[in-house]
Amino acid sequence: MRKIRYAQISDRDFWFTLDRHLSEAEFENKVNLKRAYVLTEDTTPVGILRYNLFWDNTPFCTLLYISPAHQRTGYGRALMEFWESDMRSQGHDLVLTSTQSDEEAQHFYRTLGYHDCGGMVLDSPGHVQPMELFLVKAI
Repeated sequence: MRKIRYAQISDRDFWFTLDRHLSEAEFENKVNLKRAYVLTEDTTPVGILRYNLFWDNTPFCTLLYISPAHQRTGYGRALMEFWESDMRSQGHDLVLTSTQSDEEAQHFYRTLGYHDCGGMVLDSPGHVQPMELFLVKAI
């Protein structure tokens, strides 16, 4: 049975198998602020989502990741829909996310009703990457 819940400190080991960008201290902040979710199938964790508030007022999904063995099975959609519902219940009517222009995730987000709203190019030495696409959705 599929279940989505707020992340807990006890999820730390699983969390860091999927998320290599978050510090331990920030993981604890996400848990304390309830800005991270874990999706489980039966009792096995299979996916995560974390977010922050862009401009301190607009929910921004900063990471959605499903373990490779469970990708393309509806788990990502379920996590995004759960997050959007949670954001609506908190009074938000707009959400954002982003992905690099060379990643397939942009197509996934568009199937969920997101549309492009801009981009950013990081070309500073040591930080060069493909353009980051920003996507938005009214909820």
